Amino acid sequence: MARLSFVSPLGRLTLFEENGALTALIWGGKAAGTASPLLHQAKRQLDAYFAGQRRSFDLPLAPSGSPSEQLVWALMATIPYGETRSYGELARTLNLSPRAIGRACARNPLPILLPCHRVTGADGELGGYSGEGGTETKRRLLTLEKAILL
Repeated sequence: MARLSFVSPLGRLTLFEENGALTALIWGGKAAGTASPLLHQAKRQLDAYFAGQRRSFDLPLAPSGSPSEQLVWALMATIPYGETRSYGELARTLNLSPRAIGRACARNPLPILLPCHRVTGADGELGGYSGEGGTETKRRLLTLEKAILL
């Protein structure tokens, strides 16, 4: 599995690729093997996102998860840049419990690319975030997207 590490405004991130698709994005990590053109393209798109120049990603994604997690991740991918949806809204759409939505968010192997940071509590509370820095990182991403103001 090829991977590429780079420094972002959120710290070091590592992208993983397998069979021509991105499979994971983690905080920390180290590069291994020769970085493919896809990994370099993903880094460029993430750099542009962090610079406020990109609102969506055009990359092949292949996250590994259960059928219900796949449904949640696919629905999360439709949440527009700068907007949020509540755990309850997603739960009603998929006929799942809000807890199931939260578990799928916590297990999201491609944070930022599959925007679990755009999922919040019904009352506007941030809820949790599995990325390094927890809810502060979630707040930074939502602030970048102007979904919330400082």
